[in-house]
Amino acid sequence: MRLTDRQKLILTLIIHEHIRTAQPVGSKTLVEKYNLSLSSATIRNEMAALTDYELLRQPHTSAGRVPTEEGYRYFVGNLIQQSHLPNATRRTITHQFYQSRQDIEQWLKLAASVLANQSQAASLVTAPHSDKAIFKHLELISTQGRQVLMVLVMMGGEIRQQFISLAESVPQDRLSQIAGHLTHLCARGDINQISRYRGQLDSLGQEILDILIAEMSLIEESATGEIYLDGMTNVLAEPEFADSDEARQALHVLQERSLLENLLARTVMNTDVGGIQVLIGGEGTWEELRQCSVVLARYGDPNTLTGSIGVLGPIRMPYDRTISTVRFVANVLSDLVLETLAV
Repeated sequence: MRLTDRQKLILTLIIHEHIRTAQPVGSKTLVEKYNLSLSSATIRNEMAALTDYELLRQPHTSAGRVPTEEGYRYFVGNLIQQSHLPNATRRTITHQFYQSRQDIEQWLKLAASVLANQSQAASLVTAPHSDKAIFKHLELISTQGRQVLMVLVMMGGEIRQQFISLAESVPQDRLSQIAGHLTHLCARGDINQISRYRGQLDSLGQEILDILIAEMSLIEESATGEIYLDGMTNVLAEPEFADSDEARQALHVLQERSLLENLLARTVMNTDVGGIQVLIGGEGTWEELRQCSVVLARYGDPNTLTGSIGVLGPIRMPYDRTISTVRFVANVLSDLVLETLAV
């Protein structure tokens, strides 16, 4: 599709104005607000042409125009300028991560919070995850009777916690001893390497090793790490979702792990680390997202450990700001993953 420079300008201004107001945009508004050296009649003619191209639509006969899904796609693919967050915002975000960089769970929660606040939409962050689970550390904490809390830490920071039931009650000092021994023995090992120690441990060590291997197998089977969400109320507050089930259907995609894993596997997990994917109106694939847009990115080390981040909001979202925010946070998280792997 070849648009003239004037048509590109008018489409861009209509999109910006509609994002701001959620209302149809008329020619008079464009002339008065943007001081265009064009008559209202000329702008109406161009708006009619853009409507014929199916980039705009007219909700009512006497109303102005609003962008269509194709209009937004053309805007994102051809007209949007790559921008950067203001330096003050970048410094603030970086400082927040610096303060919590020793706690992986905290910087994942922080990433979700930053994305939600900056975009005023819903956000998602998946913990860094590897196709191959690599053991780092084990903690065993006595709770009650034969019940023990097992805390398993993978290389890169993925953490799994679960209550296990041992064959018999074991005192804490013995649990700490076996956890320390297995941590030393299995450090930086994968399932195949750790399995070689079967038969070299006493009955308690063997019991815990089998549980550890089973949990690592579940990690490898999972498509993503733990999922962190924020900003759900931001989406529900948008005017186009008032008294509507469409926002709740979209948020269900984020909250239902199987749906989210399907979305990520078919989109962002096939992109390079740092690359941006923009889905508008569900792209004809995800019916639940037909009134929404999603901006996604992959972060981490592509050879060992990666995760996904994203923002979900109405199709009428400020794409330039949202894309720059997602890209910046993805880069910050990638740096943190690389630092973690280097330890």
